[in-house]
Amino acid sequence: MTKAESRPGKTDRQSRIVAELRALPSLRVNDLSARLGVSTETVRRDLAELEAAGLISRTYGGATSLVKGEPGIAIRETLMVNERREIARAAMSLVEPGDILMIGGGATTLHFARRLAADFDHLTVITHAFSIATALSTNPTHRVLMLPGQYDGREGLIHGADTIDALQMFHASKAFLGASGLTEEGPNDAGLGPGLVYSAMVRRSGRTVILADHTKFSAPSLKVFTQWSSTVTLVTDAPPADPLANALKSANVRVIVPT
Repeated sequence: MTKAESRPGKTDRQSRIVAELRALPSLRVNDLSARLGVSTETVRRDLAELEAAGLISRTYGGATSLVKGEPGIAIRETLMVNERREIARAAMSLVEPGDILMIGGGATTLHFARRLAADFDHLTVITHAFSIATALSTNPTHRVLMLPGQYDGREGLIHGADTIDALQMFHASKAFLGASGLTEEGPNDAGLGPGLVYSAMVRRSGRTVILADHTKFSAPSLKVFTQWSSTVTLVTDAPPADPLANALKSANVRVIVPT
């Protein structure tokens, strides 16, 4: 494969720019050029198009994000697509035949649900996200249990007291959850309601698997929904750096990075 062929396409490249700006308050053109392996002229054209689409704000020599907090699920599903697919593929090694799983809502967990539908049969899945249930329903051998509660249209999922009460009736072998951020304290979520649901899923599962890409590293959000421990596995697309890496090692967290 030539150097030109290995470079990301325009859509993927612009999605990565938006995702990187979500993790960092601002980036310089030269930094983006090095990260993406393209010329500074290409980056400037991308920034102009993204600004015209209302996704970023250009500055002298770079750009800043217009997104305050985490964008909605419809936007997130267009970002870091290749990374999310690789994370989902790697997470398949943690699933065993006959598993009972809890799956939280999110863009990365949606890729995971799609892989489950393709690679496994006869799983029982408990979820609060309509997109997860829909993806799994393409394989009729799976049994999908949808949790009750208050509907959040921005995120396409259910949360609230009824959701948490319903979870107390179940026990799963594993919970697969996304995260808005990964800090030294633990994985966290931008929404208080979903974060409380994820805490309940952790309590009602034997093990917890966090599926999150590198833009979530050291990016704090509202609700820390569990602490790092030896019962938690992190599947991500790049090795974490300190201080997060040190916190994961100290807590004996297994970290899986696709190769």
